[in-house]
Amino acid sequence: MRKFNNGFKDNAYLAYRWLSQFIDPIKFAGAFPRYFRFFGDWIRYRNADGAEKIRFVDTYPNLHDRMETTPFDRHYFYQDIWAYKKIYDSKAPEHIDVGSSIKTIGLLTAVTHVTFVDIRPLNANLSNYKSVAGSILEMPYETDSVNSLSCLHVAEHIGLGRYGDPLDPFGTKKACKELQRILAPNGNLYFSLPVGKPRLCFNAHRIHSPTQILEYFDKLQLVELSGIDDDGNFIQNIDISILENSDYACGLFQFTKL
Repeated sequence: MRKFNNGFKDNAYLAYRWLSQFIDPIKFAGAFPRYFRFFGDWIRYRNADGAEKIRFVDTYPNLHDRMETTPFDRHYFYQDIWAYKKIYDSKAPEHIDVGSSIKTIGLLTAVTHVTFVDIRPLNANLSNYKSVAGSILEMPYETDSVNSLSCLHVAEHIGLGRYGDPLDPFGTKKACKELQRILAPNGNLYFSLPVGKPRLCFNAHRIHSPTQILEYFDKLQLVELSGIDDDGNFIQNIDISILENSDYACGLFQFTKL
């Protein structure tokens, strides 16, 4: 969750976060003029040569997609590219992922066998793929048994109840300890979550300092720290101080176990 460091904007964003669970006030306000444009397009299309018949029962208004640039979530976009490239380059014959973006899971099945572990199983019909119902707090793997492991933008949610998991103030720390437990010697863990000045944004996520994460994985060795800064820039081998002083950055950690 970003902060604007401006009292009016921060309070307005707070109101938006609460209201948007019922109705998105920005889209609601913007819908009225956009409906006029929609009906104008309808009339112009209906009068165009070769136009199909428009039946009201088949109409499907999409009012909010006309933008100058393509919007995207910079954390997920860059982290998924970062992790995919590393897993591909490692040539791991088998990979275990815990709760990450399902789009990344699907792409990874093109280059390796993927087992996806989540409290909400992903029942997809794919070759090179297996779904396992399980909790990040109690992984169905032996100690030191997983050679290639990822958990991207997941651990910050653990213990907040958002996804039906038990409430636990130490959820993120316990998740990290469990990932550390199952990683095999010389294996690779690709891990990400929001970083910056620590705070809890209940019940969406926590923000940890990078130093906290290094402490949680105290038995692992850091191979690489990259990240996405507050301005949405991906920085390979980022200076940890940039992430420490951020409001809502994303830390990309590659660990191994010696």
